[in-house]
Amino acid sequence: MTQWTEFTEEAPKIATVFTRRHKATGNLCMLGTLRADGSPRISPVEPRIFDGMLVIAGMPNTTKFKDLARDPRFCLHTATVDTMVGDGDAKLFGTVIDLQDKEVHRRFAQDLFDESGFDIRGQEFDHFFVADLTGASTVEVAEDELLITIWKPGEGERVVRKN
Repeated sequence: MTQWTEFTEEAPKIATVFTRRHKATGNLCMLGTLRADGSPRISPVEPRIFDGMLVIAGMPNTTKFKDLARDPRFCLHTATVDTMVGDGDAKLFGTVIDLQDKEVHRRFAQDLFDESGFDIRGQEFDHFFVADLTGASTVEVAEDELLITIWKPGEGERVVRKN
């Protein structure tokens, strides 16, 4: 399982772009999941880095979390409005694990409250998804080149250049 901490060590460039874009949009990303019929679904989500994990949690009973409970595969894409991708763009791929650890949930809720004032302390999580990353990529523009950085666990980062 490749959690966030291992990912940032193996793919520092991609992690930096993801973190920068994630913060720039107020933590907003687009989550790709698979519907019951196999067709794709794109939904907004605000993932959080917590305790060395990328956590994808949110409002209970949403279809995106029902999708993940049925089929744990996902794609997480940083939100962008810049068609020239001036600040970069990142995608993370993987599967989720539904971590049912009440102490982790408690600490997560406290951390969220301390950081944002949003209070879910004492509430039960029906799902608390933690990402197991299986791949990632970024797109950046440098001068007249498109730079695509790609990562897979154990392989490090590699850059593909396109003119």
